[in-house]
Amino acid sequence: MVRGAITRLVSATGVIAVTAALALGLAPSAAQAAPKPAPKPNTVQITGKGVADTITITQAESKRLFSSLLSEVSWMSAARSQTSALAADKLGAKYTVTVLSGKSALQTYELFPSAVGGPRAHRPAKQPGGKKAAEGWFYGRLTMPETLRVSGVPLKAKPDVVGGGIGGGVGEDLDVEAEAAPGVDGVLGEMRRLFLLNGAVLGIIFVGLAGIAFLIRRRV
Repeated sequence: MVRGAITRLVSATGVIAVTAALALGLAPSAAQAAPKPAPKPNTVQITGKGVADTITITQAESKRLFSSLLSEVSWMSAARSQTSALAADKLGAKYTVTVLSGKSALQTYELFPSAVGGPRAHRPAKQPGGKKAAEGWFYGRLTMPETLRVSGVPLKAKPDVVGGGIGGGVGEDLDVEAEAAPGVDGVLGEMRRLFLLNGAVLGIIFVGLAGIAFLIRRRV
């Protein structure tokens, strides 16, 4: 009778082990559930009229200037077009600003700090890496000319412009670290769900083993 009980225990334990393995196999691993983090901008390059060599501003070397430049264009990445294009003779000099992560270009924008009526900005439909975007024209921030000048673009100084703007970047203060937050929250959420699921599976195993032990004790 004891031998039969042991045989039943081994068989039941095997069934529980197989069930647990299948459940754990269906549970998403942390590596699979974690979304791939978006590349973080850390470099801005500027080309255009009067710029002999490409101006490169990195976050590591000029954190404050990098943040200022990025804030001039970052708000346009998902914004809707605000206005239509001006005639070429009213746009003035064009400066192309490219946002990069390392050596990989992420976005590109065209800035017109001397446009009639105030700075204008353009988001081209053709973006780096073969990406496509909805073409858009925007009212640039009033800080645009001075930010470009401080970066090395040959423009007249406008020290009276200290902040704000009339475009989509009104009152925006760039928080470079904020971009990583959604990815971190997503990873932590998936890990919590994974731990809960694994805990439930272990609980089922312990309950099953306890039940089998109880039955064996009764039969013995």
